[in-house]
Amino acid sequence: MGMTMTQKILAAHAGLPEVTVGQLIHAELDLVLGNDITTPVAINEYEKAGFGSVYDKDRIAIVLDHFVPNKDIKAAEQSKQCRSFACEQCITHFYDVGKMGIEHALLPEQGVVTAGDCIIGADSHTCTYGALGAFSTGVGSTDMAAGMATGTAWFKVPAAIRVVLTGRLPAYCSGKDVILSLIGQIGVDGALYRSLEFVGDGVANLSMDDRLCICNMAIEAGAKNGIFPVDDITLAYMQGRCERTPRIFAADADAEYEQTVTIDLCSIVPTVACPHLPENTKPASTLHDITIDQVVIGSCTNGRMEDMEAAYRVLHGKKIAEGVRCIIIPATMQILRECVERGYVTAFIDAGAVVSTPTCGPCLGGYMGILAAGERCIATTNRNFVGRMGHVESEVYLASPFTAAASALTGYITEYRED
Repeated sequence: MGMTMTQKILAAHAGLPEVTVGQLIHAELDLVLGNDITTPVAINEYEKAGFGSVYDKDRIAIVLDHFVPNKDIKAAEQSKQCRSFACEQCITHFYDVGKMGIEHALLPEQGVVTAGDCIIGADSHTCTYGALGAFSTGVGSTDMAAGMATGTAWFKVPAAIRVVLTGRLPAYCSGKDVILSLIGQIGVDGALYRSLEFVGDGVANLSMDDRLCICNMAIEAGAKNGIFPVDDITLAYMQGRCERTPRIFAADADAEYEQTVTIDLCSIVPTVACPHLPENTKPASTLHDITIDQVVIGSCTNGRMEDMEAAYRVLHGKKIAEGVRCIIIPATMQILRECVERGYVTAFIDAGAVVSTPTCGPCLGGYMGILAAGERCIATTNRNFVGRMGHVESEVYLASPFTAAASALTGYITEYRED
């Protein structure tokens, strides 16, 4: 029996000719990732185990992004511990204030991840890098500690779901609408410990930013990872960017999939996930009676340049509705700089929004946009669980940048349409 794309990558990194579903393997890692919340826990476990030097200072990335610039004393102490460890171990890919960005936007941008890699990260949205044709998955901080020390990790080989994409997205729809539609169809546990493998002629009609967004939210369907094939768009993105030579894997023609889901991109509509699960999806056009207090455009899901372009297209020359707080967070310093150079930041401010340095802040209810009881937010983030962005009696609606920005102008959930 043939292997899926994910299974081929895992077999190669385990030094095996083939692997099968459910098999336990010990695989070599190309990158181990942590952030300012998870890395301190990993450092404590690393030191408790008596480890000395990390396995490879060039294969570890530590990104301070959740509470940076630091929001309080505890956050400052966590960041200080990361800085000390990175200095002691001479970590090459350490990203602090002034260089940092939201990790899952930053690492692809900086070429730290590439096709064919096997990556673990102490953050659940590490599955983002499957957009480049890599196997990447989130782990706990203890696994991160072991990975930093040994350069290896244990995996149970996942079964796979094939998602066949056909056609082309309509105007003002994006990868966010695709992944929300998929999660709405299969549920938050519909791909539990499976690999979501995206194939079909529709793949060529999705930008790299669309693919990064889709893979980012694979975990919201319970998936072990999400992954796209490597095509001309992938290769163009990696050209002159990646540190390592890409390794291209493709699924065998007779690869076995537990399920096949077909999505006609032409049929996608602007979609919103209503409280309190990403699977509770509805067309934005049916939610005009939902008023909002706050809009957040950013995060590791939708803080990339195409997302900023969408926000600018909607907000330029207009005014945010009275009583609505709009927070825009470019995901990396490079994206922030480009927003400044293009005049986007001025347009956002003129519209009545605030623009932040890169941070995960509001997405996890950390800072830069906490909700009070009874408040509603429409956000381009990835989770809308009870209390996710603040008070347990607040509500979070997940949407694309087009829908979020359009809603900021009206004060209620709005499907974007150009006049």
